[in-house]
Amino acid sequence: MTTPASFTQDELKTLVGQAALQYVVPGEIVGVGTGSTVNKFIDALATMKEQIKGAVSSSVASTERLKHLGIPVFDANDVTSLAVYIDGADEIDRSGYMIKGGGAALTREKIVAALATRFVCIADASKRVDVLGTFPLPVEVVPMAAEHIKRRFQAQGGDVSLRMHGGAPLVTDNGQHILDVKGLAIKDPLAFETAANQWPGVVSVGVFAHQRAHVCLLGTAQGVETLKY
Repeated sequence: MTTPASFTQDELKTLVGQAALQYVVPGEIVGVGTGSTVNKFIDALATMKEQIKGAVSSSVASTERLKHLGIPVFDANDVTSLAVYIDGADEIDRSGYMIKGGGAALTREKIVAALATRFVCIADASKRVDVLGTFPLPVEVVPMAAEHIKRRFQAQGGDVSLRMHGGAPLVTDNGQHILDVKGLAIKDPLAFETAANQWPGVVSVGVFAHQRAHVCLLGTAQGVETLKY
């Protein structure tokens, strides 16, 4: 029998994915994020798929997984609101502000999160930080603006790299590129997100402050800890 002290990171992801089911509203459409932890939630969601209308997904990968498990997927343009959006995070601070985008879906994640009344973050304890910025900040950019935006982050002390995949620049589901910025200490996430989003060529910056988490289900050595903001 598995004891709390022996939970692997994968098992913690499974625990928080299952715990998130309590926030799914029967008869409604649920917002679904992207990533390895969300995949665990999608698998758990399949056990109650008859109780929901379906999902709005933040990525092609999540859409394919949902459909494979028999969960209907709606276009975001076809819904006016969602009761809940459930997604992971690369970092989350003590106010529920997050860095997201490790899976390159940050723009669509913000769109679906904006439709939702409640954002439930599912993550393991390693993602909790005091100050955002240890995890490289993803920034989705229009390709022709990449070097200009890179210089702007470098002027703030950032170490910037273009995300690659298979020897070529990674292309997001939106047809754009991703810059990853290391070396930042984001002490005012709201102001940072607001400012960076105004730079011409930035599609979306991976700070989630305007769409912060309302609840975080955190996988710890003792089990699932519920944090509310």
